[in-house]
Amino acid sequence: MPEIKYISDIAGVRLDVYIASKDDQYSRSFYKQLIKDGKVMVNGQIPSKSGVLLEAGDEIVIDMPEPEVTENIAQDIPLDIVYEDSDLLVINKPQGLVVHPAAGHKDGTLVNALLAHCGDELSDINGVIRPGIVHRIDKDTSGLMLACKNNDTHLKLADMLSRHEIVREYRAIVYGVVAPDRGTVDAPIARSDKDRRKMAVAKDGKPSITHFEVIQRYTEATDLSLLLETGRTHQIRVHMSYIGHPVAGDPVYASRRDKFGLEGQALHSASVTFTHPGTGEQMHFEAPLPDYYTALLSKLTPLKD
Repeated sequence: MPEIKYISDIAGVRLDVYIASKDDQYSRSFYKQLIKDGKVMVNGQIPSKSGVLLEAGDEIVIDMPEPEVTENIAQDIPLDIVYEDSDLLVINKPQGLVVHPAAGHKDGTLVNALLAHCGDELSDINGVIRPGIVHRIDKDTSGLMLACKNNDTHLKLADMLSRHEIVREYRAIVYGVVAPDRGTVDAPIARSDKDRRKMAVAKDGKPSITHFEVIQRYTEATDLSLLLETGRTHQIRVHMSYIGHPVAGDPVYASRRDKFGLEGQALHSASVTFTHPGTGEQMHFEAPLPDYYTALLSKLTPLKD
C-alpha cells in the first residue's frame, strides 16, 4: 500500500489518537502497533512512543502494510439475511461490521460470516479476500448490500451497477438545517491530494451524482432520503460535507463536530431495487432504520414550520 501523509492541523494531540481520527477503517490500537514497529515518522523521525504530542504543522508519514490475509476462515458470525436464493443474498449489515479483511481487520468480517453460511458457494472474481462481494458499504454504514454465490451472477450485477441499473436509497442524518426540500449534488469525486485516506470533490474526479430529499428538519440536523446515481467511495459522505451538511457522527468528514453520542456516521442503506440477473424478476428490499438511528432522531427537536 502507498505511504499516507498528514499535516497536523492541531497541537497537543497524541500521535496515535490523531491518526486514528483520520481514518475509520483501522483502530487506534492498530496504529499504536505501527508506531511501535517504526512504520510512522513525524517530521522525518521515528517517534519514541505512540503518545508523543503533535504540534500544528507536523508532517506525519505512515508506511501502511499490505493485508496479510492469504486465506479467509469461516466464522460463525450472525447474519441478518433479508433474501437468499441459489444466486445471491441480500444482507442487512449492522453498523460496525467490516465487509472484508484488510490491514487491521484480519477476521471478524462479513466475508468470514458469509464463508460460514455459504461455504464454497461464493463467487471468486475478487479473489480469496473478497469472495462474493460485488460492492461494499463502509464499516460504520448500516443496511442493505448484495453478495453473489457464483461468478455469472457477480458479473451481471457488477455490470448493472456500472450502468446505474441498481437503485439504492439511503437515509442520513446530517448536521444543520437543509433548506431546499430536494436537490441534486453533481460534483466529481477523486482521491484527496491532501489526505490519501480521504475522498474529495475534484475537477478531475469521476462523475458523481447524489439526489436528496428532506424527510424531517430538526433544530440542529436534517433527516434525508438519498438516491445514488453513481457509486463512488464515500460518495454520500463527501457530497454532504461538500454542501456544508456533513453526515452526523462522521469521524472523517466531520471530525470536529458533536458526535451526538454516535460510534460512527448516521448513514443507512435503506432499500435496494434491481432486476434479478437470473430470473429477470424485479426485486425490491427494505431494511428498517436501526436502533442507533432512531435513538438519535428521538433526541432531536423537530423544527417548527
